[in-house]
Amino acid sequence: MDVLVFLGSPRKKGNSEVLTEAFLEGVKQEGGLPEIIRLCDLTISPCISCGGCDKTGKCVVEDDMIPLLKKIISTDKAIISSPIYFYGVSAQAKAFIDRTQALWNRKRLLQQKGEWVDNPERKGFFISVAATKGAKIFEGAVLTAKYAYDAMGMEYAGDFLVSGPDKRGDMKKNDKKLAEAKIAGRNFILGLDAHVD
Repeated sequence: MDVLVFLGSPRKKGNSEVLTEAFLEGVKQEGGLPEIIRLCDLTISPCISCGGCDKTGKCVVEDDMIPLLKKIISTDKAIISSPIYFYGVSAQAKAFIDRTQALWNRKRLLQQKGEWVDNPERKGFFISVAATKGAKIFEGAVLTAKYAYDAMGMEYAGDFLVSGPDKRGDMKKNDKKLAEAKIAGRNFILGLDAHVD
């Protein structure tokens, strides 16, 4: 089973990527085949709100997002991973998410034609690490991820969120959370509740 993994951190081997790698160990144990896409290595322009996708469901901005849209359409599982920046996802992740507006319009147009078919196998997951421990630190990012997956025509299957790690390498020291992330990755592929008590 192919799994698209969108890394939203500009920091290679940072805390959110380390957590995602642990999650992917579990994904691979259950037969998942992750394709890792590092968003900061691509040219993804912000949505320019031109309305070009309103009638066609296709984005008119020609950049590296166009092949990603095609990949999303043809996959059943996706993961967005991002650190928390100012109570939201990173700029790289947000630009990517905003450009899924074309997929939302594609879905809307197919629904109007009676050609859209909901596929319960299509699911998305969100992974995030925040340095601080504010009570609402993940709320904005989780809402953003939920609506991104709605635009992609996927069900939000859950999230794995860790607050506290700040400096590079902090996440590697948290064996408990890394082990839990691995279990959550297995559960994601198996279609089970990914929450780990």
